Amino acid sequence: MKILVCISDVPDTTTKIKFVNDNKELDKTGVQWIINPWDELSLTRALELKEASDGKIESITVINVGTKDSEPTIRKALAMGADNAIRIDAEPKESYFVAYQLAEVIKSKDFDIVLTGLDSADYNGSSVGGMLAEVLDMPSISAVSALNTEDGKVIVNREIEGGTQKLEVQTPFVAVVQKGIAIEPRIPAMRGIMMAKTKPLEVIAPADTTCITENVDYEIPQPKGACRKFDEDNIKDLVEVLHKEAKLI
Repeated sequence: MKILVCISDVPDTTTKIKFVNDNKELDKTGVQWIINPWDELSLTRALELKEASDGKIESITVINVGTKDSEPTIRKALAMGADNAIRIDAEPKESYFVAYQLAEVIKSKDFDIVLTGLDSADYNGSSVGGMLAEVLDMPSISAVSALNTEDGKVIVNREIEGGTQKLEVQTPFVAVVQKGIAIEPRIPAMRGIMMAKTKPLEVIAPADTTCITENVDYEIPQPKGACRKFDEDNIKDLVEVLHKEAKLI
């Protein structure tokens, strides 16, 4: 069995975001780039499964749509334990473009399970996984919170309203994972960091396709108003302010 983990290169969640070119582009100056947290957890779970599979899971591959600037992030994934990596040499412009590029490569490979994070920490579009499965014409499972192999079968849990659904899934399939897939992301050890430098990273030219959406511009959220405090014995004033000044969102 072979597992593919799709990873995004995103700004660290503590990054102070700025825009340039009339608010049409992200200012990448000084930005610290990381593996998208959902994807990092997906990779962690894939590695756990491989280690417990007694050789039944042959390899873990990571794939990224990105320029050469994303290679440090890819190397971190290799340092975590991925066996090899693929980089599609293109700027990840929008969800459909990314999904199409991933699909064109996956069609030429032989993967049993394709993992994608629920969304990315930058755009939060939550759409690449579903689009990828559609372009591949492959079954997909969304909201996956657990992934296991039992007696050669693949078992997933997915969160539904009011509970958890347990499914047996035939491979190949796309799993869109969310919270619970792994407890904590794996931290690369020094040995893994050194080995990552020699692991194969295949760079593939992008497929010819067009984007279906365009970012017109970006807008920074308005700053929050000043915090007002009320004495616990002065509930009347609090109620009055809530009635007269509070804005419904």
